[in-house]
Amino acid sequence: MVDRKHKSVRVRRARALQIYWDGANPIFENYLTHAVISANPTAFPILCFFSEWRRPEAATAYFPQYSPRSLQRAIRQLVANSLLLEEGTAAARYDERVAAEWAHWLPHGSFHFATRDIRYITPEQGRRAARGYLRKSPQPPSFKSYARAPRMQLAAPPSPHGEFIKTLLSRKTHREFSGKPVTLRAISQLLYYSFGVTGYLKAPVYGLLPHTTSPSGGARHPIEPYVIALRVAGLRQGIYHYQTQRHTLELVHSGPMRSRVLRYAEGQKHVANAAAVLVMTAVFPRSMWKYRNVRAYRVVLLDAGHVCQTFCLVASWLGLAPFCTAVMSEKRIERDLRVDGITESVLYLAGVGLPLEGSARSRSARILPTASL
Repeated sequence: MVDRKHKSVRVRRARALQIYWDGANPIFENYLTHAVISANPTAFPILCFFSEWRRPEAATAYFPQYSPRSLQRAIRQLVANSLLLEEGTAAARYDERVAAEWAHWLPHGSFHFATRDIRYITPEQGRRAARGYLRKSPQPPSFKSYARAPRMQLAAPPSPHGEFIKTLLSRKTHREFSGKPVTLRAISQLLYYSFGVTGYLKAPVYGLLPHTTSPSGGARHPIEPYVIALRVAGLRQGIYHYQTQRHTLELVHSGPMRSRVLRYAEGQKHVANAAAVLVMTAVFPRSMWKYRNVRAYRVVLLDAGHVCQTFCLVASWLGLAPFCTAVMSEKRIERDLRVDGITESVLYLAGVGLPLEGSARSRSARILPTASL
């Protein structure tokens, strides 16, 4: 620990600390730093002692059964693994902010932080892992059926007629694009019909609540859209915030974006090859204010899914080639968006380009009709 004016730095137990068991072994995890260690059970009383800011040497009198040297060594190890935090550090401030801002949704809301900024494997590593899984057990069945239940065969759906059904059936995930720019007009329509405010609902107590083309729990609309322009005719490269109420773009960052997007998407080339990438964040206080129970976090995730499907359908209707992905580097994106990752955090990436034509499309992108299977 750092010595400041010959006095040790005060330390405190991390608020973002979880303890669980692997068999007989206690596991200690800081879900903000992703530090996971199997510690001796003697760590319990030490962590309890440092529930408030105290100097390490204060523990000597409290734990006379341990030698001062072994006690100081244990404290240093707990600090090194971020289970104890040093006062005045960035880690301590971050820990305090999360505890304060997420007070209503913790500890169960720790799932959000524990599952972000993880290490991803390469596609080849994923394929090797899948082959290993198949050697151990088959894939779970894709369909469910009640063997002894009475059944009624439904009438076959008619051939697709009408714009909506054709759009619905045309939606697919694209990973190859023509390389041509998308028009600003197309992006404008895509943003408005996916995220724009189309009207207002007058609700008792809450007043006027925005209405959009996707459902949102309690009409809180926590999802916030940002556009990364890569090849948009009439729009210079950069990151733009889409202001949903005014249907305007606000420039957040300008400059070449392809290499940044490649890092944002953890090396996924198809994301960097898109004409425009859409970043969806969640502004959590919008939902937290009304819903003080952590179940509302699940609703925020559902909201992101609703609006992303709308985005993909609108893109298909416009003749664009959409995709979406949850593989991303949250911290890199949030730094460039200038959001804190606590009250506003990245949840989802999507994007569009112009589709490849005819035979140029990869065979892997072809969808076989059910009658051919």
